[in-house]
Formats: sequence, structure tokens, C-alpha cells
Amino acid sequence: MFHSIHKPMLERMQYLEKIDQQDRQDGTPRLERLRQIPPEIGRFLALMLAGAPTGNVIEIGTSAGYSTLWLALACETSHRTIMTFEVLPDKVSLAKETFCIAEVENTVTLVQGDARQLIKGINQIAFCFLDAEKEVYADCYDLVVPKLVKNGLLIADNAINHQAALRPVLERALSDERVDAMILPIGKGELVCRKI
Repeated sequence: MFHSIHKPMLERMQYLEKIDQQDRQDGTPRLERLRQIPPEIGRFLALMLAGAPTGNVIEIGTSAGYSTLWLALACETSHRTIMTFEVLPDKVSLAKETFCIAEVENTVTLVQGDARQLIKGINQIAFCFLDAEKEVYADCYDLVVPKLVKNGLLIADNAINHQAALRPVLERALSDERVDAMILPIGKGELVCRKI
């Protein structure tokens, strides 16, 4: 699958990786930084999505669209589409640019607004990647898990480096009888939940 990254997508990924690295070094204010996942998490997400069951694919927290490109790669190989949600207008503009340059506009639907309101009408979720402000994780978990299809996946970023802030939702997921869940020590920690 990773061998099928086409040139415009690869070039945009590399560009965003450089911007993210600069943001982390030059003191760019937190909300203005891209704050994106590292490439190894992108590969992990693409692998997990490639094996997900049939159903809708969503992402909560687009930023500039880097993680969305990895998910779009998996979607393209399995003839799916992805809907991604972002609340910040500046990030929406960057993401639009990303999807145009990377030539994934037929695979990705970008929605500006609060996913907690907008995903209420989406059912049969096969895969959800959650990487947003940490205070919305619990609400998103409560909205997504009931909508997951059997063997559907919810993957949430920052489960280790923001463990203190996320403790209530992590504990809920690890004890939730509706899902098998674990925290993987890769990147900044990934909470992986599979609907039983």
C-alpha cells in the first residue's frame, strides 16, 4: 500500500512534515502549530484502516490534513472515502490546500465545524481517528462507540503523552464491555478500541 503513494501526495506529506518540525522548534503558538502525527503513526493508521470492516471512515481533528492523507491512501486502495472534521478556519484553509495539491479531493470530504454536532447523523462507522483537543475526547468516544460496526475501530492519539488529561476516557475505554481496547506505546500513545 505504501508503495502506491503518488508523487503529489508524497510531496505534500514531506512539505507538512517540514512545517511541523519547524513549528516545534521555533516557538509557534500552540493553536497555530500543525501538531500532526509522526510518519510512523500515519503508516500505522493506514494499515489499521486497510483491514477495517465495511462502513464509514471519519477523522475528528484534521489540522492541515497530514493524517488525513495517510487515511486517504488506505481509502484509495480499498475504494472508500473519508470525512474529516476541523473547527479552526485557518486549519480548514490549509487542509483544503493540502487535499487539492495532493489530488485526493475525490477521496476526502472536509467538514468545518464541531464533529460532536456533525457526526450525530453518521451511522455504521467502520473507522474513526480521533486527534483533537483533549477536552472533547470523552464526548467523541461516547458518540462514536455506539455507531461502530462490529470489528469497527476507534483510534485516539496522545494516549500516553496526555494520559493525565485523558485518564477518565482511557479508563472508560479499557473497561468498556462494548469494545476490546488497549493503549499502544507507539508515537505519543494510541488508544485502539475494536467494537465487539
